[in-house]
Amino acid sequence: MQHDGSALLQVRDLKVHFPIRQGVLQRQVGAVRAVDGVGFELARGETLGLVGESGCGKSTTGLALVGLIEPTAGQVFCEGVDVARAGRAAALRFRRRLQIVFQDPFSSLNPRQRIRTILRAPLDIHDVGDPSSRDERVIAMIERVGLRADQAEHFPHQFSGGQRQRIGIARALMLEPDVIVCDEPVSALDVSVQAQILNLLADLRSELGVSLLFISHDLGVVEHIADRVAVMYLGKIVETGPRDTIFSSPRHPYTELLLNSVPSLDPRRRHKFQASSIEVPSATSKPSGCAFRTRCPLATAECASTEPPLSPRDDGRALACHNR
Repeated sequence: MQHDGSALLQVRDLKVHFPIRQGVLQRQVGAVRAVDGVGFELARGETLGLVGESGCGKSTTGLALVGLIEPTAGQVFCEGVDVARAGRAAALRFRRRLQIVFQDPFSSLNPRQRIRTILRAPLDIHDVGDPSSRDERVIAMIERVGLRADQAEHFPHQFSGGQRQRIGIARALMLEPDVIVCDEPVSALDVSVQAQILNLLADLRSELGVSLLFISHDLGVVEHIADRVAVMYLGKIVETGPRDTIFSSPRHPYTELLLNSVPSLDPRRRHKFQASSIEVPSATSKPSGCAFRTRCPLATAECASTEPPLSPRDDGRALACHNR
């Protein structure tokens, strides 16, 4: 199945619902709608920042894209081809083109394996090259991410957190992917090490032309690295647009709330919006209409009865709000 469009990656109406079961027979009595109809596009060489509060579904979105969580519904197109309907061979090629860097740089590495084995595993699994060329590629990639060749024989516990994340990035690059999902890749690192990893990712994107889906709750980090920003709330994207547009003039009340929580010395960056409630609704029983209406001082009767669609606006952004 073909889909029109020039984007490298297109996600349409992606849903991930986790069933809630009770009783001896484990009957389903509800569902956690972690991702509830997410759609976005990613161009070649672009970085899309996916932001939102903890529990909004952004990490689940990334895990579903790389196949670590089975989506409930939705379509993913890679250069116009529907991956799910393209056959097994095409699905395997897609797995090579889409890789992930995990949040925790220690638990994502096998503590019993040497770095050489960890980095060579993707090449072995996908039968890329001969044994000699695989070893050469491992050494080249270790050096590319700023480590020494002799460290290929070390174990993960012999590295610092920042070095382990460099190894995670190297593993993601082994198959020369088109897209890397970065799931909170610097949140577990010190601030000084964060800057090093962000600069490394920016350099790799510039040199290799790889696209990044950068998932983070840290808006300062996203502003530094992203070209476009998508804001998620309770499983849905509520605002998306160019980075400078989103950060300088947020339109959705939830985006204003997020930016208002970021300390700033610039008076022009201090947004005045305040939520009417700090309580976040449960993903098992979302409010009717607009999910943010229970926290929004702009909410009207229409917000309670009708869910606002994510609609394009004149300034290059898309917004899901009845009152803006």
